[in-house]
Amino acid sequence: MDSSRSVRRTKEEKKLLRRQMKASHILLKHEGISTVSHPTKHLVVSNGGLGNGVSRESLLEVLKEGGPVETLLTPPAKPYAFVTYSSVEAGQNAYTFLNGRALQCQEQSVTLYFSYVEKVDGDRSVSCALPPGLSVLEDFVSLEEELQLLQAVDWTPHTDDVTVQKALKHRSVKHYGYEFRYDNNNVDKDKPLPGGLPAECDALLQRCLADGHISVLPDQLTVNQYQSGQGIPPHVDTHSAFEDTILSLSLGTKTVMDFKHPDGRSVAVVLPERSLLVMKGESRYLWTHGITPRKYDVVPVLEAGGSGVMTSDLSNLTLSRRGTRISLTFRKIRHSPCNCAYPSVCDSQQLPSLPTVPVAEDDACRLESQYVHQVYEEISSHFSSTRHSPWPQVRDFLLSLPPGSVLADIGCGNGKYLGINPEVMSVGCDRSVNLVQISIERGHEAFVSDALSVPLRSGSCDACISIAVIHHFSTQERRQAAVRELIRLLKVGGRALIYVWAMEQEYNNQKSKYLKERTTETSVENGKELKTEEYKSNQQEEHDGKMRSDMTFTEGGFGNATQARIHVHTNRTTFLSQDLLVPWHLKAGRAGETVFRCGRC
Repeated sequence: MDSSRSVRRTKEEKKLLRRQMKASHILLKHEGISTVSHPTKHLVVSNGGLGNGVSRESLLEVLKEGGPVETLLTPPAKPYAFVTYSSVEAGQNAYTFLNGRALQCQEQSVTLYFSYVEKVDGDRSVSCALPPGLSVLEDFVSLEEELQLLQAVDWTPHTDDVTVQKALKHRSVKHYGYEFRYDNNNVDKDKPLPGGLPAECDALLQRCLADGHISVLPDQLTVNQYQSGQGIPPHVDTHSAFEDTILSLSLGTKTVMDFKHPDGRSVAVVLPERSLLVMKGESRYLWTHGITPRKYDVVPVLEAGGSGVMTSDLSNLTLSRRGTRISLTFRKIRHSPCNCAYPSVCDSQQLPSLPTVPVAEDDACRLESQYVHQVYEEISSHFSSTRHSPWPQVRDFLLSLPPGSVLADIGCGNGKYLGINPEVMSVGCDRSVNLVQISIERGHEAFVSDALSVPLRSGSCDACISIAVIHHFSTQERRQAAVRELIRLLKVGGRALIYVWAMEQEYNNQKSKYLKERTTETSVENGKELKTEEYKSNQQEEHDGKMRSDMTFTEGGFGNATQARIHVHTNRTTFLSQDLLVPWHLKAGRAGETVFRCGRC
């Protein structure tokens, strides 16, 4: 009877046990973290994570009441933390005496729940590097220089012709040299602001010039004032407005800036107070950068210091409350079109008026005429020189045909498949006159024809192939018509092989050969360096893909266009939309660059 009373729990103990069990269940269900019932020196602390607004310092102060702490891991954005004590006894003390402890943290109170785990995975870090061309220089200006620069910016509302000051939704801005216009995400290069940049910036910019961070002095300055909780949407600074290198000086307080590559990779970069951010090349032209609006950032602990890429050491993270931050962003106005290597996000290299995804039949015919038919006539010679090796599965299909079979290659190009199996009667057709001529010169039977209307008798072919052709058609109806035309040509029991491009270029976490080969796609023909652009569409009946085809890069972030526009793709990267222009560049010596955009739907 005495022993039964010894295990009897109070109402509060039962309530605590239920919540503790619920916390363990949530950890298992959502995070895959298994807890154990027997005592260990490793514990998971539910509600004690950075994602709950609990700083490392506040949590560690409580944990030490249980005994000596060996390690404390605080995964970013997670509502839990892992603690390892020096002994099982210390772990038991924490489990017994700290379970249910209320902790006042930031502007809220949280209740901590402890559970035993068998071990703590100390290798929960993910290695990452700064985007190419990005650097963060700590303590670039002194405290005295910081104060001088802050005083040089007058935020008092007034009207003048020297600067332009605006209050945006997420921040206040002030422009010097030239006004950046947020209505068109560009600058009026014919209307410089009188006065230029503040004289207080001269020493800073001369130091950047002397240290090689820039090769020419900036002539435009945008000053942003961020209150705690404010940020800026992800964006790429307009290519046609500014030259390559962009400098951004952080004053007042530290922050975390998020960089994201179009393929989904992301890097969080810590910008300490008085640090200088330098963006060049890929980091300036291709990666978006932005600041998430929030009042606290996950940063390395103060003792470790450090800037640049966000540390992946979970034993070295805490929270930092944001204060008022002033950023000085220096840029050089561009007076000629941008010719960077990233056409998918370059407004200078986009068409003056990007084509829209066609809806009507007439629109589809015009789009394909301009971005498929005309372009293949222009690039036929170079295109043919890159199409020489038959794809293995296509070759196997052709060799499997019985002797005497009649084969039609619809969209035969330079005829590389017409001679694979000499025991079948092969004939090819293509929309490109030049490619058909190349095929004939190689000794093949070929003629010019549209794949939607092939001048062959119905039921006359034992086999048909359509290799990388049907995705050139710009509507679902025209693609279906192309398939029906293949079926019309086949005898009863005939076979057809169809290959098209896929938007999905990864399978079972394995990247396709297209994504792996990130080399520059430049070749030489007749002494000229060739660089063209091809058009590609992977349209499917999926809403998210249609939304992606509407996305555009602006200085204020992504924005939806009023119509579904077809944008230029960056070679060897993940396809971001289902209808797009794929680069195929033609560069004629040093005289300049002629860019074609070839339709591939």
